Amino acid sequence: MSLFDSIFGRKAIVDFNGFVDWHSHILPGVDDGVGSLDDSLTILARYEEMGIREVWLTPHVMEDMPNRTADLRSGFSRLSEAYNGPIVLRLAAENMVDVLFAGRLAAGDVLPIGPRGDMLLVETSCFNPPMKLESTLEDIRSAGYFPLIAHPERYVYVESPDGYRRWKELGCRFQLNLLSLTGFYGQQAQKSAEFMLGRGMYDCVGTDIHGRSQLDRLRSIRLSAGMMDHLESLFLNKLY
Repeated sequence: MSLFDSIFGRKAIVDFNGFVDWHSHILPGVDDGVGSLDDSLTILARYEEMGIREVWLTPHVMEDMPNRTADLRSGFSRLSEAYNGPIVLRLAAENMVDVLFAGRLAAGDVLPIGPRGDMLLVETSCFNPPMKLESTLEDIRSAGYFPLIAHPERYVYVESPDGYRRWKELGCRFQLNLLSLTGFYGQQAQKSAEFMLGRGMYDCVGTDIHGRSQLDRLRSIRLSAGMMDHLESLFLNKLY
């Protein structure tokens, strides 16, 4: 699969043909993402034009947004019935590591991600780690899942590469936010993303799209040839 749609100077536009979006907030009306079914369908129609083949819908589950599994499945069914296009839709969740998550993990009330259902997409505050984070990651492994860390490049409390390596030692996998490579979340996130991407530390890529306003940003992402080379292996969907 080619990653080059056109060349602009020394940078290339990302080609999304065949892309699997591992992180999105397209399920309507459940969190701070897409608000209406019409907007969800509009985004999916644009995704079709971009050549995206599969999307994981990963709504927030946290104390401020205590989405129940049954409600998320019901919302997913409504979207699936309304959408008639070729993109494969799959339901998971982005779990904040908090008290709510600990209880639901213990009860087995979670929505896993991945073709084998053996991962949980988890996040923390971008600024401060939760108490007993390593213990929680070990609990996830004990429950039979690999922790898939959402956008680890955005966690400013990780002050050195050793922090990322420690997570890897604990069995974590990493999901890259594609827009992090453009400075969308700030220079530190961009530098961290480039560092981890260049060393093959990521396992999958997501848009983390929250609304229609981000579509044009995604379609116009330009990256250096070096970053594109590293990104190519991720676009091959090695978790499948």
